[in-house]
Amino acid sequence: MATEQDAGSSLPQHMRAWRFTAPGPLDKSFKLLEDIPTPATNLKSGEILIKVAWASINPADYKIPEMGMVARAMLSFPTTAGMDLSGHVHSAAADVSDIDVGDAVFARVDPLRREGSISEYVVVPRDGYAKLPAGCALDKAAGAPTVALTAYQCIAPYVKAGDQVFINGGSGGTGTFGIQIAKVLGCRVITSCSTGKIDLCQRLGADEIIDYKKDNVIQKLREKGPILSLVVDNVGDNPADLYTSSGEFLRPEGAYTLIAGNASNIFKGMMLPRFLGGGNRKFVFVLTKNHHETLSQIADWIGKGDLETVVDSKFKFEEGLDAFKRLKEGSCAGKVVICVADS
Repeated sequence: MATEQDAGSSLPQHMRAWRFTAPGPLDKSFKLLEDIPTPATNLKSGEILIKVAWASINPADYKIPEMGMVARAMLSFPTTAGMDLSGHVHSAAADVSDIDVGDAVFARVDPLRREGSISEYVVVPRDGYAKLPAGCALDKAAGAPTVALTAYQCIAPYVKAGDQVFINGGSGGTGTFGIQIAKVLGCRVITSCSTGKIDLCQRLGADEIIDYKKDNVIQKLREKGPILSLVVDNVGDNPADLYTSSGEFLRPEGAYTLIAGNASNIFKGMMLPRFLGGGNRKFVFVLTKNHHETLSQIADWIGKGDLETVVDSKFKFEEGLDAFKRLKEGSCAGKVVICVADS
């Protein structure tokens, strides 16, 4: 059992971290700071202190800080960027009995916390971390927590083995995990992607692929009739009328889960009847929640080879701004990861 006393004297007083110093665009507010106080080791119940090896980034990591006054209402600035990470346990609260100092873990930091993942050390509560099986690559593990949790929470509550699922946007971070998780759960998977990403989606297990560059996605689904148990929308606005048309390809008891989209799309889906722009199938807007048991299940699947993180690109710690510029291009096939420390 790891305890606070196991921390020893190796913890430095200060650390490096990438921080948003104020709300605003990346090039003005995103800075690498060298003298951030290292988190204290007087940990609360269930918490662990992690020495970060790799971090990965998600669109929310820059979109929230760039929201101006809204960002100031949601976050305390300066705020350390990033949600996802992998690394090794430096110390743990006295009541943590299933984690030892030195264990490899992956974790997700709550996006509204001041302490993010693109830092040399971070404290994570019980619901945000899980132990990794032996042999897991830490760069790939860092890319999993947010997108794998999101994909799981979009899919698992709404399907059973044998169901057919459509995943809109199969080549991004959440989409690549969505394909794999749906397959692990025994579903037949249809997905959409661009021409250049077809091979990737096939390799991940998609049974059928709609090339949105060449085909009308809604028409292709409409031709199948109401056979789907679930539509997972990772895009939100392309096709714009995917939800309002979903009654033509979703079974009456089926569900439509959305993880991306503007406020107008969400309002239409949740509030409006079809004749006013809504739809006639169950609509769920998924807000990702940390969950220890789900992260442990995901870690187990990774260890068994059932899930893999598709890595789009890797950056050095000093290249944090370049990593976000790559993410903002919007064409990533998989995850953008940042090496924080040699593992």
